[in-house]
Amino acid sequence: MLKELFAAGSLRPNILAGLTVGIVALPLSMALAIASGVPPQHGLYTAIIAGIVIALSGSSRVNISGPTAAFVVILLPIVQQFGLGGLMISGLMAGLILIAMGVFRLGTLIELVPYPVTVGFTSGIAVVIATTQLSDFLGLDVAESGSTYTDKLMAIGQALPSMQWQEVAIACITLAVLLGWGRISWLGLGSRIPSHLAALITGTLLAWLGGQLIESFSVSTIASQFHYSFFSDGAEIAGSGIPPLAPQFLWPWEQPGADGTPIGMSFHLISTLFGAAIAIALLGAIESLLCAVVSDSMAGTRTDPNRELIGQGIGNLVVPFFGGIPATAAIARTATNVRSGGSTPLSSVVHALFMLLAILSLAPLLGLIPMASMAALLMVVAWNMSEAKHFVNMLRVAPRHDILVLLTCFALTVLIDMQVAVAAGMGLAGFLFIKRMTELSGVKLVNPESRHEGLEVPREVMVYDINGPMFFGAAQNALKTLLSIRKEIRVVIIDMSDVPMIDMTAMVALQSIINNLARRNIALVICGMEADVKVKLRRTDILKHGDVHMQRTIVGSLAQAEQLLAAQNGPAN
Repeated sequence: MLKELFAAGSLRPNILAGLTVGIVALPLSMALAIASGVPPQHGLYTAIIAGIVIALSGSSRVNISGPTAAFVVILLPIVQQFGLGGLMISGLMAGLILIAMGVFRLGTLIELVPYPVTVGFTSGIAVVIATTQLSDFLGLDVAESGSTYTDKLMAIGQALPSMQWQEVAIACITLAVLLGWGRISWLGLGSRIPSHLAALITGTLLAWLGGQLIESFSVSTIASQFHYSFFSDGAEIAGSGIPPLAPQFLWPWEQPGADGTPIGMSFHLISTLFGAAIAIALLGAIESLLCAVVSDSMAGTRTDPNRELIGQGIGNLVVPFFGGIPATAAIARTATNVRSGGSTPLSSVVHALFMLLAILSLAPLLGLIPMASMAALLMVVAWNMSEAKHFVNMLRVAPRHDILVLLTCFALTVLIDMQVAVAAGMGLAGFLFIKRMTELSGVKLVNPESRHEGLEVPREVMVYDINGPMFFGAAQNALKTLLSIRKEIRVVIIDMSDVPMIDMTAMVALQSIINNLARRNIALVICGMEADVKVKLRRTDILKHGDVHMQRTIVGSLAQAEQLLAAQNGPAN
């Protein structure tokens, strides 16, 4: 690993790429922590620890991991109900789940999650993030509201008369710089300085100047919204904003719960948080592997999905012990890394060290950033992750079932709960897969003369061709088709040469077919069965039935059928 990190020729470009990503990730990490309901330093701690641990333990050479917008909708309700301690324990459990997913090689399956499911998730998350940032964007004094999206939306609507023009002005200016910075060509600043940094610097300077020059001008800042206290040399040190401290080790169960006291550890707490941990792990797995696909296409690398899940799991297992929130690979930061020349995990390590240096040396300045500017930044993040064009295009051109899955995942994410949305989304993905496979698998009556010239099928013989895997979805259709047989039929031939696999449900269905045919004195000839399928059927003794005959080819099957007909007609002659 050290040889890879410090390979000749790659040192300088990876250091520069890491610094560039660090500049981009610094405000994003704080903003995403705030959106998740925790103080901004916890986002920085996450980027520092996860940026190093996941980069060194995962499979991707260029992924940048840290707090992401995808987690916000899951994490915020956990913080509101269980406090910071509950969030840390949930993240730790999610890390264990991710490691187990990688060990049991589930990474390949996670990569197969349908596109409508992921777009439904991300679009729904974007809507929720943008909505929750309206209070800071407009400077609203929002009263306590319920936990549902509609309750929060109603509370924001009721608070609109409390809108502060100062907050709106700073938010709009920040948003304008974010959206227009790339078009600035003066001295090449638009390409040299990331828009996130330029926008926050502009918003912070204008807010500071407004407070100095206008008597009634006042906006909320990180320092005015967040406070900290810690002990050093036996004395308590308290302050506002972000503490100028490196991440400190602390057991997750010693972090405060919703009531401000250490949350502790109990079986009841673990069982209560288990659903949230599964949602975090699944969403983190989807996000990280999707990021790996994007980075591999950009950098020409190849990521092992199972090893990447293990790395993500190790990172999320370690992060809670240092005050970090759940982390996963971030697509925007990873793309910035690749475009900036990053090619090894060194760039991720440098990005983490840059953020550590920033928190130690720039904490007082970071506290001056207006909350309205952070809200504007998160609005842009929400818009970028909403995939609005893809969403609209899918509604226009996608098949009906894909649209149903898309809208269901979107609605559940926004209106109900991310845990419910993840569970329903994965379930819908499974049903969608089953439906498509059922459509591909089937049983049909065939005419051998169209495939084998010169062959004639006796009137008392029917030939069926089974195509595709025989699993529980297709087995029921097969059973229905094979039971609709004319009265004069005495022999049935089933061509299974195109059946690559068979599951228990299909084996039970096949046994029912055999029993049904036997009761009607109809012989069965199975043709071209794969070796693996034959082994499974032999274990269940299905092939030992007296009226079941095996042949390798359709020619041999027809010859066997003629012999069976002759034997059946023999006594009558």
